[in-house]
Amino acid sequence: MATHHHGHHHEDMLSVEEARDKILSQFGVLNAQNFLITEALGLVTSDQVRSEINIPPLDNSAMDGYAVMSRDVSTATYEHPVMLEILETIPAGSLPTKPLKTGAASRIMTGAPVPEHCDAVIPFEDTTEKDFSKSGRLTEIGIRTSVSPGTNVRVKGKDIKEADSVLEEGHVITAATIGVLASMGMSHVRAIRKPVVSILSTGNELLSPGEKPAEGKIFDSNSSSIMASVIQLGAIPRYIGIARDEMGSVREKLREAMESDLVISSAGVSKGDYDMVKDVMSEHGDLQFWSVRMRPAKPLAFGTLNRGSKTSVPLIGLPGNPVSSLVAFEQFCRPAILKMMGKTNLHRPTIQAVLKDSIVNYDSRRVYARVIVEQTEDGYTAKTTGHQDSNILTSMVHANGLAICPEEEESKDPGDIVTVIMLDD
Repeated sequence: MATHHHGHHHEDMLSVEEARDKILSQFGVLNAQNFLITEALGLVTSDQVRSEINIPPLDNSAMDGYAVMSRDVSTATYEHPVMLEILETIPAGSLPTKPLKTGAASRIMTGAPVPEHCDAVIPFEDTTEKDFSKSGRLTEIGIRTSVSPGTNVRVKGKDIKEADSVLEEGHVITAATIGVLASMGMSHVRAIRKPVVSILSTGNELLSPGEKPAEGKIFDSNSSSIMASVIQLGAIPRYIGIARDEMGSVREKLREAMESDLVISSAGVSKGDYDMVKDVMSEHGDLQFWSVRMRPAKPLAFGTLNRGSKTSVPLIGLPGNPVSSLVAFEQFCRPAILKMMGKTNLHRPTIQAVLKDSIVNYDSRRVYARVIVEQTEDGYTAKTTGHQDSNILTSMVHANGLAICPEEEESKDPGDIVTVIMLDD
């Protein structure tokens, strides 16, 4: 990356794709760690997972009933039951103590391992069990139906065989995955760790939420919404705070941000901002300041901050306008974070919708208009959320999508089909 001298910066106009590709090329998948299975939701497996056991571990009964040898009951009918001696009762969680022999059966509960020589289980309702008085202990049972071998017996290893590969590398762990891991007796799983993302705002005019309002000051909303966006992705946000426009303050905040996997700063990247932040960042690393052919969020900074002699941490500098910062987060930070997590699907789903009003594009940039998408019988409709100035954050609150007006089109009009990036999961 080119180094920049104080005061003047290259203003290359990049397309969204060019900017995103340049950024993503600097990110790789992070290292793996062992996670408690219940803490691995949404993470990506780093290795193939093989089972160390058979599931089920033994042949077992699918019913409450009687374990039999099917050939013993081949003549059984409802009117003419076959009488068998009862050897024992096998509750779930216990092992049988006696093998079956000709003319004998064992009473068995669902899930209990079947005794040796058993090849079928007859449910209670097909036996004479209910005809007996409660008083006497059963010593024999009448079987009222014939069965084919294998009936109501769950075979050892039918679900998962020992040494089977159950999950491939790169699998995104879901609630169902966690159930399977638990069923194999695994309390931990190896997965790509969560990125730590440092979040920094810059500006003399900023107050933190909760401070007293003051003349000429505004509340910093970017840090909070970026933190929430990072949490939503399953990464770990680290709020560094607000750097003032003086060298010492910026240096101190950057030092705190060094121990992370990504630094996201907001403000201080567009023309007319104080150059302080740019200067300090450039002296501590390698930064490029770009103009991206998009609205909102034209100004963008990207580069690395030097951690030590050998290592550096990537920094994405988002514009200060709250809407710009969120739109730029969507386009550039979100895919970088997902890539570090080992995800392969880096982009949100897009749909085609019929536009209800107009999107005006007055300077050949790609416009991302905040829209409310609704599903109708004929497909989707998209309606812009009122005032689209990049400082009006409420336009994002109701939006569930970003409708695109391409660079080369001067407007999208009511009835036109637009591509919409869907923002809600």
